[in-house]
Amino acid sequence: MDQVDALLKEISAHLEQGGVVPYLGPGILDLVAGECPVPKSPAALVQRLVAKSSVPFKIRGNLTAAAQYIENFKHRKTLVGHMTEAFTPTVEPTALHRYLAGLTSEPLLIVDVWYDNAMASALQSRRLWGQIQGVSQSEHFGTWTHYFRQNGDQGDPMEADTWPVILYKPLGSILPAKNFLVSDTDFVEVLTEIDIQTPIPPIVQELRTDRHFLFLGCRFSNQLERTFARQVMKRSSDVHWAVLPGELTRNEARFIQEQNIKRLDIPLEEFQRLLCGAKTAEPLAVAG
Repeated sequence: MDQVDALLKEISAHLEQGGVVPYLGPGILDLVAGECPVPKSPAALVQRLVAKSSVPFKIRGNLTAAAQYIENFKHRKTLVGHMTEAFTPTVEPTALHRYLAGLTSEPLLIVDVWYDNAMASALQSRRLWGQIQGVSQSEHFGTWTHYFRQNGDQGDPMEADTWPVILYKPLGSILPAKNFLVSDTDFVEVLTEIDIQTPIPPIVQELRTDRHFLFLGCRFSNQLERTFARQVMKRSSDVHWAVLPGELTRNEARFIQEQNIKRLDIPLEEFQRLLCGAKTAEPLAVAG
């Protein structure tokens, strides 16, 4: 428990000082009260897609491949329609979303690599903030990102320099414009350029410099997850944290060692309670 307390104090202090970039994965939706109305994992999302459009059996469990098949044989509009239907339901922000939205140190950068709108909804309590979304080359050829003001109107890169809070959604989001990077082609286009950082907005590259990353609701079991995390956190601090409960895959263990990520082996729900000030009854263990 002492180790948990020490790490939480370390994380909390850096969050309040503005030295941390929260990096949210789909697993943060596990904290939603009751049944989450949108898919909260790639596995759940691909099940939703293949229930709407038939795809070959061998790729029914592969999100990007199934999405590509639907795009190829049913049209991109069909894929976007399925994604829109899956993520249109309102997701009530969790206590963790609201905690992050209430951080007072500015400029604040939050990265969210899922398609729901919960973090954006939590940020509506802020006076001024903006959102940057990755966009598909299939729909917006030659453009990597779109910029949106907090009211949903489209802005431009110059405005982002004035936003005290930036929500960066590299895979897109349901709102305000239904941008989704989900198919093989979407990711091939981005990954071709991401090593030289072209798809990553300049303001994100600036704000991440020398900052720590805090990974919440993320796993690093496949190459796509690791590549995005690695490239987004380039030129940041040399110390980071991740809430990663349970057994790690060999690739996850290698990745967190390579990136010097301190691991908290506690349930995300417990982390939320501890960070937001609630007490827990049982001691928790942390794996370093």
